[in-house]
Amino acid sequence: MSNIVKQPCDAGVIHAKPCSTSCSRITERWVLVATILGSSMAMIDGTVVNVALPILQEAMNASSIQVQWVVESYALFLAALILVGGSLADRFGRRLIFACGIALFACASGWCALSSDINQLIIARGFQGIGGALLVPGSLAIISASFSENERGKAIGTWSGFTAITSALGPVLGGWFIENLSWRWIFFINVPIAIAVISILFRYVPESRDREFTRLDYWGAMLVTLGLGTTVFGLIESSNLGLFNPLVIACLLFGILILGAFIFVEANIYSPMMPLSLFKSRTFSGANLLTLLLYSALGGVFYFVPFNLIQVQGYSPTAAGAVFLPFILIMFSMSRWSGSLVNRYGAKLPLMVGPLIAAVGFMLFAIPGINVNYWTTFFPAILVLGLGMTISVAPLTTTVMGAVKQRQAGIASGINNAVSRTAGLLAIAIFNIFVFNAFNYNLDRRLVNLNVPPQVQSILAKERINLAGAKIPDNISDKLKDGLEQAIALSYVDSFRLIMFIAAALALASAGVALLTINERQKPL
Repeated sequence: MSNIVKQPCDAGVIHAKPCSTSCSRITERWVLVATILGSSMAMIDGTVVNVALPILQEAMNASSIQVQWVVESYALFLAALILVGGSLADRFGRRLIFACGIALFACASGWCALSSDINQLIIARGFQGIGGALLVPGSLAIISASFSENERGKAIGTWSGFTAITSALGPVLGGWFIENLSWRWIFFINVPIAIAVISILFRYVPESRDREFTRLDYWGAMLVTLGLGTTVFGLIESSNLGLFNPLVIACLLFGILILGAFIFVEANIYSPMMPLSLFKSRTFSGANLLTLLLYSALGGVFYFVPFNLIQVQGYSPTAAGAVFLPFILIMFSMSRWSGSLVNRYGAKLPLMVGPLIAAVGFMLFAIPGINVNYWTTFFPAILVLGLGMTISVAPLTTTVMGAVKQRQAGIASGINNAVSRTAGLLAIAIFNIFVFNAFNYNLDRRLVNLNVPPQVQSILAKERINLAGAKIPDNISDKLKDGLEQAIALSYVDSFRLIMFIAAALALASAGVALLTINERQKPL
């Protein structure tokens, strides 16, 4: 699941918890500094790593499946454990757990930076995900505990504004690091930031915890992590082994069974991390299904676009990092306007119109071929997609929070946040199956017309797993080399277009879900 766009219900987490500490003005400022810097670490890391993936693939001689795991190992633990992270903060202290998350994230970042091979990087990214699961909900909970209800709105605005700025500048700065220094610096930069945040935390930020806290759902956390991990492993490896390989089928079946066990545990345990009773509300269920569909589409775009820009279009990492700046600026500058739409029209209409506009944006991404002008191809797509997502996010938060009782608002917003991250996790794994098959089909079709010698075909067969990053032998004629390069680029563009059409279909489906399920008159259950 990318962090360029804020996850739904971020602000809802802040509103859902009462203020439990009394802070001076100076302390409140330091609370904002610590939470903004801490949140920005996780947000920037998600966006920058996507930009770095094409460079990592070449630098570490990794396959596209291996670089996929660089994203998925982080997303898996973040999505599966984010609800547990919030519960740990409530029980053991928000400042303590937030600091633990920052420390773990920083140590894992250092490990990422020092990784000598792709497998080390994948493992280190998994530990980064665990750290992210502790720090992401902790930053919001600290704000809610440190500001009175009257001051909380201003704090939310400050936090949202500065994290939006860091999210915008992060990919550009990260691209510059990659281009001029090394990809390792996108991880090293987290270490000094973490030291500063931890120093501020223990010097200025008061501790707070939930006195009415109930038991932790260890079984739920273990089952959802194992279930999602096994399922994602099967989906990713199917691109290499084939969808009907016995290992792939076993992983998928085992993953589904474990997720079924997770549902059973959540239905019968005293204090579940995901109370299934909330889903009795048709509006709440519909809002989460809408989130799953729309954020799956969005996750596909943010994952595959950097590969297209760098490996096919020839963009530099800095330029690729700057491509989504218009998207972020639209989300930031129009957020207040999108919030006013809920007051004027209710949440249902924007939740239908927003995804419809986003679907048009996804389809516009399917237009560019190769060697195209950014301003007439990718730029309009980004603008339209940004407008569609801007219209959708605020009403989605409002719908989720309004579908449950006030005392359940915190867990409801946390569930929706976790759903959005799970959407990106599953989307990347599933979309890559379509990409591999479409790429291979179109490449085979083009190779027929090039009269490629058998020995070159044998080399290309091993390189297909790298998709647009496939390397062509040097000891061939310039004419054949140019033909192969164009065939590989066009084949990747064809597979990229397929993903954009699937993303558009998911966005249209999410608009249909809003039409059929969102009922603003329904009373909270």
